Amino acid sequence: MMERIDSPRRGPGRPRRDERAATSESILAVAVGLFARHGFAAVSLRQIAEAAGVDVATVHHHTGGKAALYEACFGVVYEAERAALGPVLADARLALPDGADAVLPVLHRLVDTFVDFLEAHPENTGLWLRRWLDPAGHEGLDERYAAPLYDRVADVLAAADAAGILHEPAPHTAVRSLIWALHAHAVQVLHAGPDPDRQREARAFAHRWLRRMYGTA
Repeated sequence: MMERIDSPRRGPGRPRRDERAATSESILAVAVGLFARHGFAAVSLRQIAEAAGVDVATVHHHTGGKAALYEACFGVVYEAERAALGPVLADARLALPDGADAVLPVLHRLVDTFVDFLEAHPENTGLWLRRWLDPAGHEGLDERYAAPLYDRVADVLAAADAAGILHEPAPHTAVRSLIWALHAHAVQVLHAGPDPDRQREARAFAHRWLRRMYGTA
């Protein structure tokens, strides 16, 4: 009779892989919220651990320390933003050969998608505003977690300008101007909660800005 071979047993107290992943996600979610509201310097690993329901050693084990955890928070919100905006940006690029009647509606859809994202993830805005209060610290975050998406939007505007679809001599500035106007709206959502009237106003402003800059859609 052959001896039955069972799957390896976990050692005492050793968490399963899915348990470890859940713990990491819980710590990250808590850290995103705390860093967004209070900034890097004002939040301790002990506070994060207490809010996540674990001990400080567990936070260290899963994150590698406070600076690494801080950067991981930007990675979380960046991946969520990329997932939301990426498909619309791809549509905008595909619409370029068909001219203004095809491109401008996609730009308006991109604005709606971005506003939806900010309202659903106001911690994104909080993280970036807090980070920019300390511009000398945490170098490289902008390049890794903001510029890639900003540049994709600017590239679409530049290509549309080159094709004569719209006039935009400064796409880099245009993108950041509108983005940060909408981030200002998201600050209110982060700290005071949703306000339907202000949400409608912010969305209407963004569409009005697009129409006045680039024409009707």
